[in-house]
Amino acid sequence: MYAPRQVNDPSEPADRIPRWLIPAAAVACLVYLAVELFLVGGMGFPLDDSWIHLQFARNLADGRGLSYNPGEFVTGSTAPLWTALLSVLFLLPGNVVVWTKLLGVAFHLAGVAVAWRLGRELGLGRGLAGLASVLLFTTSWLVWSALSGMEIPLFIFLSLAGILLHLREREHPERPPLAVPVLAVAALARPEGLLLVVLALFDRLLVFEREGEDGPLFWRRPPFRSLFLGALLALLALAGPVLFYRWAGGSFLPTTFGAKGGDLRRLMPNLSYVHTVLGVWFRSQPFLFFLAGAGVVTLLARLGTRRDRGLLLALWLIGLPLAYSMMAPSPTKLMGNFGRYYFPHLPVVILLGALGLEPAARALGPRPRGEGRGVRFPLGALLAGVILATAFWGFAQGAVRYARNVANVEDSDVKIALWLKDRVPPQALLAVNDIGAIKFLLPNPVLDLAGIANPEIRGEVSQIMATTGLPWANAMAEAIARRQPDYVVVFPKWLDFDGDPRFRPILQLKVPDNITMGGDEIVVYATAWTRYPLESAP
Repeated sequence: MYAPRQVNDPSEPADRIPRWLIPAAAVACLVYLAVELFLVGGMGFPLDDSWIHLQFARNLADGRGLSYNPGEFVTGSTAPLWTALLSVLFLLPGNVVVWTKLLGVAFHLAGVAVAWRLGRELGLGRGLAGLASVLLFTTSWLVWSALSGMEIPLFIFLSLAGILLHLREREHPERPPLAVPVLAVAALARPEGLLLVVLALFDRLLVFEREGEDGPLFWRRPPFRSLFLGALLALLALAGPVLFYRWAGGSFLPTTFGAKGGDLRRLMPNLSYVHTVLGVWFRSQPFLFFLAGAGVVTLLARLGTRRDRGLLLALWLIGLPLAYSMMAPSPTKLMGNFGRYYFPHLPVVILLGALGLEPAARALGPRPRGEGRGVRFPLGALLAGVILATAFWGFAQGAVRYARNVANVEDSDVKIALWLKDRVPPQALLAVNDIGAIKFLLPNPVLDLAGIANPEIRGEVSQIMATTGLPWANAMAEAIARRQPDYVVVFPKWLDFDGDPRFRPILQLKVPDNITMGGDEIVVYATAWTRYPLESAP
């Protein structure tokens, strides 16, 4: 069952996706949705960032362009392609939250299908490819992503599709150079895709021939014309959004990059950061995590042979943590909530792990006909069972965690927005550090203290700190005072006004069992210059 296939073996049947694969992956998503409905009592999102995407998308659908506050262009979306797709959902009848979840699930299922084909392209037998697929759609963070309203499943689908095309173009250089443009489109879903484009071009230069199966390697001239054409198509795909970023924000990168602290800080990788990333992968796939290293060795050993598929998967898995570790201000920054920037690597960890498992699968697989007698203990099935049991346990735990994430957002930002909706007139200016649900559910203009929709606020705070010597919290209070918002909504853990008389708390809301938000309490402050007193709730 787990015997590897030979790449390009003419006797191998067509790589048909198993009939059970997509329905099983859909059922996994339905399980998480059912747990959400049962424990939360309705549908929501596990991150406030999901509402940020919807706010950008709604303005785009309304003809206001990429703006957060209407009329103020801002380059805050790191996923313009996802924003564009979400904007179409506002043209459909019904609840946009439901449509957003359906869109995420659709791309998740497409990603599972592409991962199957990618595994087969790497030479995995149908048994190992099936095992990898099951591990993929039972990985809790990937199911979480499918229902999160975030761009993760879109990026996974496009990046895996681009890698699959890349592997086939390496084998058949006469094919049209579509892999690099597809990966460039993936970069419009997650900016990390830009590194994947560079790595794909580099991997196409690593073309070798070998004298015999174990002979020395010789570099072979790659198809430079094809590479140049692919790179040109990639530039065309990226030109529009990148030029918009430059025009609207003064930088070729979105404002979110600066808000997350991304900047070149060191010339050597931060090993503490890399260790944190490894923890994200290990907790999601403990067995395949260790086997992925063997998968990388397998790719290296195949260079120059009939089974050569290049090193892009290995370069992608290793390259991003090393690159971001030189930009991250600390071991836990520039990773996204729960390490979500590295969720798209989980299919790669699984596929490389399955590739590393291939020798054991061959040794423990069914004995060929005529070889020995007696009954052979199914060690291969036992090993697969242990791996799957661990995956299902993580899947079950993840369902409860997902519902808790949704409940945390509902009990904080969403509840605050609904409370303000009944009491604050729409023209009141709100200063907030979580801009998603509060802005999407309210018509009020917002001042983004985190610097995504208002990137200039970070410069103002830095200038105040430099000229006055004030610590960050006091400098932020001074920057807020200069803008004179009517109300401030923040997590005191993020910003504590420490008895500043200009900011009077009028609502303190606890976040029960918080594992998601920036603190266990969120507070609404009335300011000394509030122009719109609270109205009575209906």
